[in-house]
Amino acid sequence: MSSTPTKPPLPPDADAALRAFLEGLEGRNASAGTVTEYRRNATEFLAFLAGRDLDWRSPDRGAVRAYLSGLADRGLAASSVAGRLAAVRSLYRHALRNGRIDADPLVGVRAPRRPSRLPRVLSVDEAAALVTAPQRGAPSDEALGRRDAALLELLYATGMRISELAGLTLDRVDLRRHQLRVRGKGNKERELLFGEPAGLALEAYLRSARPSLAARGQPTDAVFLNASGAPLTARGARLVIGRWVKRTGVSPRTSPHTLRHSFATHLLEGGADLRVVQELLGHVNLQTTQVYTHLSDAALRSAYRDAHPRSGRVGGGREVR
Repeated sequence: MSSTPTKPPLPPDADAALRAFLEGLEGRNASAGTVTEYRRNATEFLAFLAGRDLDWRSPDRGAVRAYLSGLADRGLAASSVAGRLAAVRSLYRHALRNGRIDADPLVGVRAPRRPSRLPRVLSVDEAAALVTAPQRGAPSDEALGRRDAALLELLYATGMRISELAGLTLDRVDLRRHQLRVRGKGNKERELLFGEPAGLALEAYLRSARPSLAARGQPTDAVFLNASGAPLTARGARLVIGRWVKRTGVSPRTSPHTLRHSFATHLLEGGADLRVVQELLGHVNLQTTQVYTHLSDAALRSAYRDAHPRSGRVGGGREVR
């Protein structure tokens, strides 16, 4: 029986550079997920070079192109290839700053072009149907039904990331003022607001449902708990959302991030300032938030074309002459 081939061990100096790079990421409060992803991607590239007896400190353009071509041959999306390249770039920049290499071999190497796709968003009616679904048809476990109602309402009301919801603790929720604090990317904290529907759903969950769930497990200060009374993980929250997506009949491609995109788009369509949305989403760069202006613009254009008698489309698409 043939055994699975093992990757060649990294040269000691490459391994030392990798460990120093990852320690630097942790020192800058990078999330555990980011560190894991960068470790996997940087190790993959260094192992690729080691398998070809190439010096990791100075791979030529041909080696880098061969690596990128291999990723494409595996059917990886352009965004996945770009993510791997970003990790390798960061590794070499760190090595250059710390004197481990004399020059950055990836200068001028371009990532594959990503397709310009706008984020998927729900209509206002679709979002309302999804977030109120647990209140209209709760599961047999009433405590889980109240939890799901609070979870969905809060995601859409605040635009928080699913990882931020999973990390939310009781001491960070202020029901009276309808606000909460989350710890986002880079370990940065920000204040989020929520309205009356989310407030009522959250209060109902915390008052009766959460104590019932908490009695099933060990003490924890996590806001959202699973059926066993343990903190609900990000993966568990995704499964919760997936179940309600199926039950409500909205697009099966609806994800936790769809609610975040919908939150931002609906705010802008309602007249919110772009920088306010940037602050609520926790974006460092305003350009990251500006994608939602394109979504809002597309919605306005669509509404205009459908409604105005001289928009260029009438009924079945005839032009007005």
